[in-house]
Amino acid sequence: MSRYRGPRLRISRRLGDLPGLTRKKSNKVSYAGEHGQQSRKSSEYALRLEEKQKLRFNYGLGEKQLLKNIKTAKKVQGSTGIILLQILEMRLDNTIFRLGLAPTIPASRQLVNHGHILVNNQRVSICSYQCKPGDIITIQNKESSIKLINKYLASPGLANIPNHLELQKDTLTAKVNGIVERNWVALQLNELLVVEYYSRK
Repeated sequence: MSRYRGPRLRISRRLGDLPGLTRKKSNKVSYAGEHGQQSRKSSEYALRLEEKQKLRFNYGLGEKQLLKNIKTAKKVQGSTGIILLQILEMRLDNTIFRLGLAPTIPASRQLVNHGHILVNNQRVSICSYQCKPGDIITIQNKESSIKLINKYLASPGLANIPNHLELQKDTLTAKVNGIVERNWVALQLNELLVVEYYSRK
């Protein structure tokens, strides 16, 4: 699956603050590119596309992956938009990021892929693993893993840990206490526009 590996600051300038993608901030206020200075009037389609792109780039998903999550969310009773956000927030790579164990989601994905993370004492190397209430997340008992995590903990990506997670910094042990609530989602977006974008397809 192809992931975005281009300039991240350019994306955050276009779509707004994406805490999962990059911690860098730009001093420029206009859009990136040659025509960034020109005022743009966004169409209805462009607004929905922009909200969808925010989700994709912030959580590091491909188009097929996001579409699969949308289909899963539609099958569950309740608001499709909120359920979609809960599915994305409960991914293992995002959970590591929200705990402050990695500065960005790409960094937390690398931790998972390289086998530094244990869930319920089992090594999990799949970033899309859905964390469930009661899951215990620990760091592999290797000097390199602990050193890397402590380095990341010194400068976390987001200041606050959501209330559905708890972290004991002395033992580097975290617990998932429940499902994330909508007001704890760090990304500023209108999830209904994302659902509308895919309902037209």
